Order: sequence, then structure tokens, then C-alpha cells
Amino acid sequence: MSRAIPRTYWAAGTAVLLALLFAAAATVAAANGGSAAPAPAAPRTPGLHSADAGFARDMAVHHQQAVEMSFIVRDRTQDEAVRTLAYDIANTQANQRGMLLGWLDLWGLPKVVADEPPMSWMGGSAGHGGHAGHGPAKPGALMPGMATKEELEQLGAASGRDAEVLFLQLMTDHHKGGVTMAEGCAQQCGTPVERDLAQGMVDAQRSELTLMADMLKQRGATPRG
Repeated sequence: MSRAIPRTYWAAGTAVLLALLFAAAATVAAANGGSAAPAPAAPRTPGLHSADAGFARDMAVHHQQAVEMSFIVRDRTQDEAVRTLAYDIANTQANQRGMLLGWLDLWGLPKVVADEPPMSWMGGSAGHGGHAGHGPAKPGALMPGMATKEELEQLGAASGRDAEVLFLQLMTDHHKGGVTMAEGCAQQCGTPVERDLAQGMVDAQRSELTLMADMLKQRGATPRG
């Protein structure tokens, strides 16, 4: 009997609730600015090159590719387990991407910064296309874990079991890169609600990594590398 696929909506739902509370607190603080009672301190707006802003920009791009791969495999297989996993990933990461871009708008920061290397907010070797724990991005990939244009074309041309295996392998790599990035924000970001979202990503994607390893094994395959 196939293993039930866990839903990951809780991560997005929790973060949405926290974001609403964050916005409400900021509104109340602004409204009480002229009253005699001391108002709560307004949250500090992250800077252009802060970990908060860098993570939001990079993870929005990272998530967009996961959504793209999920929609591709949905049309390349009839396997219910893979299609359900793809739907969960697409729905969760699209919601999270919207939140990340919304925070950039709230902070008055651009979604793209010219000449800013991906992952530079993580420090160390991250500014050269890599980050601690997952190594550099492979040739043709923007960030660690991301698929290349050629790999996306291969996924779009495959079908049935071949598409399922390639999707699971590509998404496994993608999640590994995403987990390390989210761990970086959970440690470095200064905005509490963003740190909570990042930790939720870590927990959910680790669970999906275990699930995808099992699904690959069922298909006589293994993760790459």
C-alpha cells in the first residue's frame, strides 16, 4: 500500500496568520503614535542588502522554479501520488513566494538588485553561487539545487515513470538547496515572522525529502549525487 502524502499547507497557513498579525501590529503602532500611552516600537525595516531582503528575493526565484517543475510533471504522468505531491509543492511554494514578494513591497525594496550575486546575503562563498552545506550551483543553474534549462526540457519531454523519477530527483536536489537557504534565514534574518516562515520551510521540505526518497525507491531509483 502506498504511503500517504503529508500536506504542507500548515507552513503557509501559519506564516499567513503571522504576517497578518505583523501587519496589524504595525497599523496599531502607527495609529497610536500621537497618544499619551507609549506605543509599541515599530518593526525595523530591513535594509537593501540585509539577510531578510536577500532571502526574500532569492527564495522567491527558487520557489518559482519548483512551481514550474510541479506543473510540468502534472501533465507528464497519471500517477496519483506524484501528481498529489506536485500539487502540494506548487500550492505551498506559490503561496510562500507571494508572501516573500509582498514583504519586499511592504519594506519598499526592489525584487531584483542589479549586480547582486545570488546568495550573497549568506556571506562566505555564497556570493559566488554556493552556500555552506550544499556547495556551488552546477553549471547552468542560478542557485544551488536549481535545475538547468536542459533539465527542465528533459522533464518536459519525458512521460510516465521516466518523468516521475526525473521530477523526484530534480525536486530532491531543489529541496536540499532550499533547506540550506531557509536555515540561513532562520539563523540570520531579523524579522521574526520571516524567520518563522523559513523554519517552516525547513521542516516541511525535510519531510518531503524523506517522502521523495521512498517514492524513488518504489520506482527502482535513487536520488542523484
